[in-house]
Amino acid sequence: MASTYAIISLGGKQYRVREGERLLVDRVGTDEGKTFHPDILFLGGDGDGQLKPSVTVTARVVGHVRGDKVRIGKYRPKSGYRRHTGFRSALTQIEIESIGAAKRAAAKKAEPKQEAAPAKAEPTQEEAPKGLPNGYEEMTVAQVSEGVKTWNRPMLEAALEYEQAHAKRKGALSAIESALAAKEEKD
Repeated sequence: MASTYAIISLGGKQYRVREGERLLVDRVGTDEGKTFHPDILFLGGDGDGQLKPSVTVTARVVGHVRGDKVRIGKYRPKSGYRRHTGFRSALTQIEIESIGAAKRAAAKKAEPKQEAAPAKAEPTQEEAPKGLPNGYEEMTVAQVSEGVKTWNRPMLEAALEYEQAHAKRKGALSAIESALAAKEEKD
């Protein structure tokens, strides 16, 4: 879609972007030449739009630069008070590589890499711990933190095993471990 555009959020500001476009944004923590996925707020084009779409925007960091110098002067008449300072903002030049790669498609692309070694791919799917809460793979860290309050011990152990084997999300691991510790104290 040549007329597809997205509104992304970077550094507390919103930008309307298209594929192949370059823009200057506030400094981001990504190294030069690396890609990252900014938050996407809106996807539009061809007369329709989606709020919070399930697609990603891929941006590549072209370089880190400094903005133009802004001269700042203070002056008070009749007292001889004069002060001059300058300021240059830290900016990053980014290029939008693609708009519209589905998030789930990106996850599925990662799975075929694991399927390249078929002996390992099939057991990991079969070895999903029994007793894992429904829809656990799709849960965010916040949802896991809320859910552990109501899960029983086998569910917590299965979730911990899954996190250690697959996701390794620090927030989810700490929430599950603290819930397990609280269950042990009660017993």
